[in-house]
Amino acid sequence: MITVFYDGQCGLCHRTVQFLLKRDPEGLLFRYATLQGETAQSLLEPLHDRPDSVAIVTPEKQIFVRGDAAIHIGKALGGLWAFIGAAFSLLPRGVRDWMYNQIAQRRYRLFGTRSESCPILPAEQRAFFLP
Repeated sequence: MITVFYDGQCGLCHRTVQFLLKRDPEGLLFRYATLQGETAQSLLEPLHDRPDSVAIVTPEKQIFVRGDAAIHIGKALGGLWAFIGAAFSLLPRGVRDWMYNQIAQRRYRLFGTRSESCPILPAEQRAFFLP
């Protein structure tokens, strides 16, 4: 199961989590944790330059950030999203990360922040979120 780490203050990140929950309502693919939480501190410890917008940890304990994380999420979703992820992976990492960083730098301005409490989730989906 992939653990998706996201910025708990970011409106775009919250929308992304909602997007993933709709495509994985039984929680077979993903677990979620904020980058500000305890789980991120323990699992992302090896990173010297911790991301501020998205990271994943695979079941094999591999850590992916920025564009590489998005590619792995797409592959896990399958179908059209896997195709988009595969196409995105053809770009050099520097280009992917540059594109990713352009969006990440503007995400608060474009999508707002979520300083209020998390959205209300069905009880069965609350278990998908790690501390």
